[in-house]
Amino acid sequence: MPSSASGAGIPPQTRRTATVEFVRGSVRGTRRRALATLPSLFTLANMMCGFVAILVSIRGDHTLAAVLIGLSIVFDITDGAVARLVGAVTPFGLQFDSLADLVSFGMAPALIAFTLFSEGRDGWDPAGWVVCGLWVACAAIRLARFNTTVDPTADKRYFTGMPSPGAAGVVLASVFAFGDQMQGRDRLWVLLIVALPAVLMVTTIRFRSFRSLVSPKSGRPYGLVAAAIVIVIGLATVPVVTGCVLAYGYLFAPVLVPALSPLARLVPTRVKELLT
Repeated sequence: MPSSASGAGIPPQTRRTATVEFVRGSVRGTRRRALATLPSLFTLANMMCGFVAILVSIRGDHTLAAVLIGLSIVFDITDGAVARLVGAVTPFGLQFDSLADLVSFGMAPALIAFTLFSEGRDGWDPAGWVVCGLWVACAAIRLARFNTTVDPTADKRYFTGMPSPGAAGVVLASVFAFGDQMQGRDRLWVLLIVALPAVLMVTTIRFRSFRSLVSPKSGRPYGLVAAAIVIVIGLATVPVVTGCVLAYGYLFAPVLVPALSPLARLVPTRVKELLT
């Protein structure tokens, strides 16, 4: 009697209700797994674009290779945003993203630069080997350091050292702008385009984070929207100039921002409030 009294009012679980609950749990688990896999698909697309960029650069199609690296940058930014959106930031995703970045922003830009620089077997080729090898080494060090020095208390608005996608952007913008001049005997300046971003990747200089730019916390991201519109119009009308301004502007941002910051005082306070 006590046991029956304690169970009064609770319907017994039938086989049908148990089956329904099992199916519902399976569906929820499937959805969670699908959401967890979604960021990795963007990371895979990033890596495949980098891999194909390597293949086509070997065949001499440097413009297409630069376009593919540009797509890799888009996928790299997107996979992090999607991972945070669906709550699927995992150690596996972090390591997978770094391996993909090493292909797309380590190997691919170095090979594009070398195939442009090299005319075959001549006396300047060893210089190309050294500088392009420096790029790959710095990209690998940059990615490894990022993975091992994740600090929850650090300022998420900045990267320590130039991020590898930003460095790769300098190479692809240069290919579009100076691709014809990056070949021939008078081409040692090409090595500077490779060496400077490579060294900046392993410095402690702070660069603005892409994450804070594409995921603003403000409820009024008017500045971001205005900048996006300007960039889209620029890429549609004068893509080479816009690409160079973005790539080289980011490259020299640690110097330009402090130098131009006094000009911000000239902007009316009302305008600053609207853009932030």
